[in-house]
Amino acid sequence: MKRHTIFWIAAVTAVFGLLAASCGDDDAADDTSAVTETAPAPADEAPTAADEEEPMAEEEPMAEEEPMAEEEPMAEEEAMADEEPMVEEEPMEEQVDPLVELFDANGDGVVRIGIAAQGPRDDGGYYQGLVDQAEELSAANGFGEVIVVDEITFEEAAVELENLANQPVDIIMVGASGLAGNLPEVAEKYPDIYWYCNCGAGFTESEFYSQTQDEGSGIHYTAGVAFGELLKARGGDSLAIIGCCDLGFEKEMVLAIKLGMAAVDESFTVTYTPTGDFPFDFDNVANATAAFDAAVAEGADAIYPFLGGALEPVAQLAVDAGLIVSNPGSPRACDSEIPYDMTVRFDAGDYVRIVFTDIVAGSFPEGSVRVFTAATDPDVVGAALCDSPELQGALDAAFATVASGELDAAIGQIKAEAYAGG
Repeated sequence: MKRHTIFWIAAVTAVFGLLAASCGDDDAADDTSAVTETAPAPADEAPTAADEEEPMAEEEPMAEEEPMAEEEPMAEEEAMADEEPMVEEEPMEEQVDPLVELFDANGDGVVRIGIAAQGPRDDGGYYQGLVDQAEELSAANGFGEVIVVDEITFEEAAVELENLANQPVDIIMVGASGLAGNLPEVAEKYPDIYWYCNCGAGFTESEFYSQTQDEGSGIHYTAGVAFGELLKARGGDSLAIIGCCDLGFEKEMVLAIKLGMAAVDESFTVTYTPTGDFPFDFDNVANATAAFDAAVAEGADAIYPFLGGALEPVAQLAVDAGLIVSNPGSPRACDSEIPYDMTVRFDAGDYVRIVFTDIVAGSFPEGSVRVFTAATDPDVVGAALCDSPELQGALDAAFATVASGELDAAIGQIKAEAYAGG
């Protein structure tokens, strides 16, 4: 606005100057008249000139267009673009789980365990131990869901093992020697699968499967001592064993228990009653119940249900009758719903838990055998008292006796007698 004012003042001054000049010079009257007519023109032109100059002067913001000067982001983007090919040239290789690489027999990218069980998977004892442990190992190692085929008869074993091998499994665990008669042939037919058998004492070795065994005489000697101490503490003197079919390992079990009970009191007695169809029928609830009733009628003070599917019904009957009762196999029996007085540990689940570390390390290949004994593995196998801490010292002494070798000759005689029939 100040520039506009200056120009208007200049224009007015010029007009008055011209008028003064015309008054002083009469001869220039015509010219003055012309000037008077044309004088407003400079006044009109002055604002026009000012208006034209003003935008030119006020264009500073356009000159200060910082975004045009600040092109650094473009340079950074170019640098990042230049680095991208380097990342693409070194792609990350897909990581393969070492356990999948070791065991994945069918190439599906998943490791899966298959279980072949002779009895019901939820028997609360021997069979369930293996199933539970396989499921725990699978969960811990990110394996697929365990496939369980249970209640397989001796006659069906070969067919069921082949059927299981044709499922999407990479490791097959055979729960007992009663299913393993054709195991060498079936395992050889499916060599990509890792085969493991909890086959008990003396089962045939093979390069096509690994196995765990246990030494039954020492294990059940400690059981005999535990039964003897419980009977002595409660004023009883007789044990009734209810089993399957008078099989060789059952005979060994009975003889070893007798030896242990005699170490406590030679007057104690032991009876054995078979209840199943030969071979390997540990699940006949009706026959086992009848055998229990007969044992009670004969005055039994303790019951050892050496059973599978028939275990829990008979054990509960013994509890209801107020008798001493032991679980056959499970290390977790003392925490079960049935209030057992003791348990005799020879758990397939514990065995596989222990050797599985070696299996995944590659140090327990097929052909390997691990034998669990009361002398070398007292924390894994043998008798355990559930709620009789005052008797623990006598039981510890029984384990020490086995470990000392003092019973080796007697154990040898037991095995010779038990398996004399082949």
